[in-house]
Amino acid sequence: MARVLTAVAGAAMARATLAQNYNKISVAKYSITTNNVLKLEPTQFSREKGGCFSKFLNPVPAVRSFSASQSLHQVADPVWNLGQLNHVAIAVPDLKKSTAFYQNILGAQVSEVVPLPEHGVSVVFVNLGNTKMELLHPLGNDSPIAGFLQKNKAGGMHHICIEVDNINAVMMDLKKKKIRILSEEVKIGAHGKPVIFLHPKDCGGVLIELEQA
Repeated sequence: MARVLTAVAGAAMARATLAQNYNKISVAKYSITTNNVLKLEPTQFSREKGGCFSKFLNPVPAVRSFSASQSLHQVADPVWNLGQLNHVAIAVPDLKKSTAFYQNILGAQVSEVVPLPEHGVSVVFVNLGNTKMELLHPLGNDSPIAGFLQKNKAGGMHHICIEVDNINAVMMDLKKKKIRILSEEVKIGAHGKPVIFLHPKDCGGVLIELEQA
């Protein structure tokens, strides 16, 4: 009986001690400083227990919310659009021989020779259905094709032509983007439409002609 009473008394004393310690626990207070830092103030429990929860009392940066729109760049709609491939131009040292190859060997439809003295070339158009090829041969002493053929004796691709829907807007836009254009203004090309040529060093080594659709 004495042992039982002793055990009951011990249990009651333990409950009383636990309740006493529990009553000493208070909710931590916090405040936001001028530097947007969440600061926790030590509680009575933390002071009495020697800071056993001190790792939770370090200043914590406050989380700021932000709008997703602040991190997005608004891109303006383009004032012009790129269209389809119009033609591929091939410089040839022998126009008659090259015309016969595409017409007689490959069976393509070819045009008559079209002289374009204002561009310094004679052209034969090769119709490929979904696009065209231009066979270019020098015409006159100042032909740009002559210089190309001096460096490429057997001939080769001279330029590609892509259509655009607003050649004047293209001219202004590309100048702003520091893309060099080989003429100060728009010129009339071999098809009777306005064209410009872009410097190959700004276009991955390819001479690009842009033509009004």
